[in-house]
Amino acid sequence: MVAQESGSNSYFQSVCVKLTSMSTSDSNSLDNEPQGGDAGVSQQIRDISEVPAVEVITTGAVHLMSAAAVKVGLADDPHAEELKDLDEARKLITALAGLVTAAAPEIGSQHAGPLRDGLRSLQLAFREASLIPDAPGKGPGEKFTGPVN
Repeated sequence: MVAQESGSNSYFQSVCVKLTSMSTSDSNSLDNEPQGGDAGVSQQIRDISEVPAVEVITTGAVHLMSAAAVKVGLADDPHAEELKDLDEARKLITALAGLVTAAAPEIGSQHAGPLRDGLRSLQLAFREASLIPDAPGKGPGEKFTGPVN
């Protein structure tokens, strides 16, 4: 979590900077550096207001998906097994399933389809990685997606 050195404005500002840097085409420019005062926050609010909701939703889903993949042990790293944490993976996959299920009607099938495919792959990888398999319909996110097999 970001330190809140000057209260909620500082935290809000850092969140805006992160979101805009993930979503804007010029994310490597110096303009994305945090700016001081209310003018900087106002500019960042205007910047984030230009990002379409579908982009914010899919970016969030991709971050959840990436984190879950690492926690399931799918990292492309020689130490992937050490990074595995199925309890954490379960939480991330369930959150991803809830987001994808709730957002699908809003973001359309062109965006929801690939997210569903990635989610299903994670659910299957989780099932394979578990020493004690969940009952059908009781795996991570399956309360939102239905049983995955």
